[in-house]
Amino acid sequence: MNIKTKLSIQFALLVLAILLFFSFLVYYFSYTSQRAKFRENLLNQAQNTAILLINVVEVDSTLLIKIQQTTKSLEEEEIAITNSSNQIIYSNKIDYLTDEIFLNHSGNIDPQYFSIGRKDGVSYRHQYNYQEYHVYVFAYDKYGVENMHELRKILFWCVLFGIWLSISASYFFSKSAMKPISGIVTRVKEINSSKLSSRLNEGRGKDEIEQLAITFNGMLSELELAFKSQDEFVSNASHELRTPLAVMIAESDYVLGKQLTTEEYVEHISGLVTDLRKINQLINGLLELAHLNRNNNILFSNLRIDEPMFNAIQSVNAKYPGRKIMLKFEYSENEDDLLIKGNSGLLEIAFRNLIDNASKFSEGEIEITVTILDKFIIISISDQGIGIPLGEFANISEPFKRGSNVRFIGGYGIGLSIVKRILELHDAKMKIKSEEKNGTCFNLYFKKENVMN
Repeated sequence: MNIKTKLSIQFALLVLAILLFFSFLVYYFSYTSQRAKFRENLLNQAQNTAILLINVVEVDSTLLIKIQQTTKSLEEEEIAITNSSNQIIYSNKIDYLTDEIFLNHSGNIDPQYFSIGRKDGVSYRHQYNYQEYHVYVFAYDKYGVENMHELRKILFWCVLFGIWLSISASYFFSKSAMKPISGIVTRVKEINSSKLSSRLNEGRGKDEIEQLAITFNGMLSELELAFKSQDEFVSNASHELRTPLAVMIAESDYVLGKQLTTEEYVEHISGLVTDLRKINQLINGLLELAHLNRNNNILFSNLRIDEPMFNAIQSVNAKYPGRKIMLKFEYSENEDDLLIKGNSGLLEIAFRNLIDNASKFSEGEIEITVTILDKFIIISISDQGIGIPLGEFANISEPFKRGSNVRFIGGYGIGLSIVKRILELHDAKMKIKSEEKNGTCFNLYFKKENVMN
């Protein structure tokens, strides 16, 4: 059973319960009102009969009977009047009124109402000239019964009509309410791995269905990013690996097809080893980038930012023994000023890539400055190298994107992509200042741990 049918049934049952409840109330109050009015008529008849027969001297039993026969009376009316000794002094069409009723109601001061079968009656105490009389009027409320019967019929058909109307209304209402969801279902069925760029209509983003569309679009964006990263990884990896592998195969075929001296073999094998190291470096970079793009469950802890910085400097010094790296550190009296929340291994990779780039693209001194502010720790890594051409800042940190002025310098354009992703994971910002042929400065902004807490 679909949601539309469930909503229609539930709405119809709810309306049925409400209609039955109000129908019961209407019938109950109508019945009590009709009964009260009929009892009032019984009491008026009893009072009028007592006044005519007892208070008016000119009227006797015979005349009273003629009066009642010629006037409009209640349906199946019975009248009896007894004295203080419960002796009947007047009666008219007595059928249900018996001595037992006279005895049960003769001692009552206030009017007493009673029912026998389908008839209702009243016992009324009348006093005149210090004499006490009891008047009994008993009748069938024909018009009241007919009115209640008609009211039941009206309520029955009203309830049936209400149910039909509620079912029809609930169907159209549920259809209208489920239309956005049906649209989402139809749209989602059209989305597959080749159409991840498609998005659901978010409307104004106020109701729950629009919020669902927003959430689903967010998930699609993440999936699209994951698939895009995967496609880029495969495409870039295959593109970058194809050339060095082709060179190595050609080099190996050449060596195998020639009779070479030992020195020539050593030279060619040394070249192959160099190419293998480059491929190994490329593969490691690709794997690091893929790992960072795929896995957000990285452990973070409180650490001093100078520790991964020193490790990165030592690593670059080992690679470029003659390169001068100047570290300017503004130490604070409070050691907690150096604390950030991060992953030491990832930060060391980021710092090492930036310092390695500075060493690769410049021949002069590399300057690293650590500045401690109230809320941030700023790390600046600057060189006096070839710089980044104007207009290429936006794409320089994309995978395999390199400056147009470094095509003859070794590298694959992965390092800055890794740095960018690591900084995103640490909620850090990077600003680049560069001028072609005048060097580059990377400013990294990290939030201090005592400020974040």
